Amino acid sequence: MLKLKKQFLLSGIILLVGLSHITSLYVFSDKQNDEAEGIKLMSYNVRHFNLHQWIPDTDVVQEIEDFIEEESPDLIAFQDFRSDTDFNIDVDFPYHFVFFKRENQNTSTVFYSKYPIINKQNIVFPKTGNGAHFVDVQLPKDTIRIFNIHLESLKIQPDVKELQNEDRKKLVNRVGQSFKKQAEQIDLIQPYIENSPYKNIIIGDYNNTAFSYVYRKLKGNNLKDAFKEKGRGFGKTFDFDFIPIRIDHALVDQDIEVLDFKNYEVQLSDHYPIMLEFKLP
Repeated sequence: MLKLKKQFLLSGIILLVGLSHITSLYVFSDKQNDEAEGIKLMSYNVRHFNLHQWIPDTDVVQEIEDFIEEESPDLIAFQDFRSDTDFNIDVDFPYHFVFFKRENQNTSTVFYSKYPIINKQNIVFPKTGNGAHFVDVQLPKDTIRIFNIHLESLKIQPDVKELQNEDRKKLVNRVGQSFKKQAEQIDLIQPYIENSPYKNIIIGDYNNTAFSYVYRKLKGNNLKDAFKEKGRGFGKTFDFDFIPIRIDHALVDQDIEVLDFKNYEVQLSDHYPIMLEFKLP
């Protein structure tokens, strides 16, 4: 550094360019807005409510119900939801929309709301079990369009040792095919964002990070990342060994005020729930 060698200058330039991306990985804030009084929107991939007992000796359905009652969101977007369970929060959420891609299918994306849903639309992804939908929710001040999305899975084991033992060529090919499908899926979502008569929020399981093409493409619709606005720390949303991966996101319209954003360490799924608190202008 003192001798101003070109190697240092090159490294310094790269580091300076990368500074703008640091908040995609880590937010340097420990402030929590306990006095916020906005609309609370939660997203949670519940992994089929522990269908195959990945978490032993745990009543996941009841514990998720208790967690929701304690946190008291106004709106909830679920992914990998199963309808053939005892899960029931209908008393607190009189409005809901269930998206089943096929008949006789139990797994779905589901949206629960304490406010009236005045319009809804499935967005069908071909040749996959994943999918998305949007709902137009009539809030006290205005109506908002919320997208609940579950993009194509990368189909990898969330274990570093397992990945190290995989055939590298097959792994790269499989992940590449998933990236391609994700890009095709957001092309199907895009028209509903562009033609929305309301402000948009796109929340759910993106199955990709804030450095990915699909995230940047969706964010380009005049949206901002709620985690980067009011989140804290790494914002880990997926259980991947010791790596703090954030693949569940909440992108909101630039005009929407983000009051708070929470990441929870509730281990009732391979995903961790997130909650955004916002206010309309």
